[in-house]
Amino acid sequence: MLNIEFISEEPIAESVELDGVIIDYSKDRRIVAIEILDAGKRTTKDPLDLINLLIVKEKVAA
Repeated sequence: MLNIEFISEEPIAESVELDGVIIDYSKDRRIVAIEILDAGKRTTKDPLDLINLLIVKEKVAA
């Protein structure tokens, strides 16, 4: 499974699956995460070899 998390620590209110791709939504319908089941079978490369695309955005004090 390959998991792309957009909003960390946000509770998942609903998940929708279509053809092995799951989109997790928050209560206010924002996308929390996208999961790809059997990602290794859907790509030509090992998903563990992919570059980490994690972007950490720090809050700036007002």
